[in-house]
Amino acid sequence: MPAELSPIDKAKFAAARRAVDYVEDGMKVGLGTGSTAAWMVRCLGEMVREDGLRITGVPTSSRTADLARQVGIEVIGLDEAKWLDLTIDGADEFDGQLNLIKGGGGALLQEKIVATASDQMIVIADAAKEVAALGAFPLPVEVVPFGWQTTRALIEEMLISMEVLGRQTTLRLNGTQPFVTDEGNYIVDLHLNRIANPRQLSLVLNQIPGVVENGLFIDICDRVIIGGADGKVEIRDINEGTVAHERIDFADEANIFSDLD
Repeated sequence: MPAELSPIDKAKFAAARRAVDYVEDGMKVGLGTGSTAAWMVRCLGEMVREDGLRITGVPTSSRTADLARQVGIEVIGLDEAKWLDLTIDGADEFDGQLNLIKGGGGALLQEKIVATASDQMIVIADAAKEVAALGAFPLPVEVVPFGWQTTRALIEEMLISMEVLGRQTTLRLNGTQPFVTDEGNYIVDLHLNRIANPRQLSLVLNQIPGVVENGLFIDICDRVIIGGADGKVEIRDINEGTVAHERIDFADEANIFSDLD
């Protein structure tokens, strides 16, 4: 392993490496977006190249699609795939019920569509992503550009009646211009600090005209794999109610890390 790889990247890799063990020959797999998901895509690419694994990947962003093709994974669209066996993705936060905040990378709409079109969703994360209550990470809300300031005002008005600790909202920027998603929309980030009722907030947000989707993933994740910098992983299955502990041997992963040279 390269000495310059940070502890947080080691933790992300450990979670990603364990997650791909759930991928079987012939599967259609949703490929998440973000730094942790990128490790997963690299691991799957190695399995395709070295082990002859035959899969088709449905990426959740143009960035993930580019990486998947680069490492040798066949890429198709969701309309062609229709339904997926498994989606593996990261998260910005998760709680004890495996509810998530996602969208820090700006791909929440495709991520949610792909995840809900899958038999199961596995989230890969480092331990810092676990929280007692969602909301410390700003909640992304994807909005259409037309009238976005009105939509933002409606969101702020709605938040007055919600059980949250903060109500500041900001338009996500790319430099000095609005950040634009793959679908051509904007993102308004909600700085809520703590969300008492994520399910209620998600439902109410999506009723506001101009809101396309929000970054609360409720009852979508089936399993979370938490990686550690020492190679230890914890696997929590919400459906089975089980918790397992394993270890990933980094010494066996020379091919993955050689891609970084």
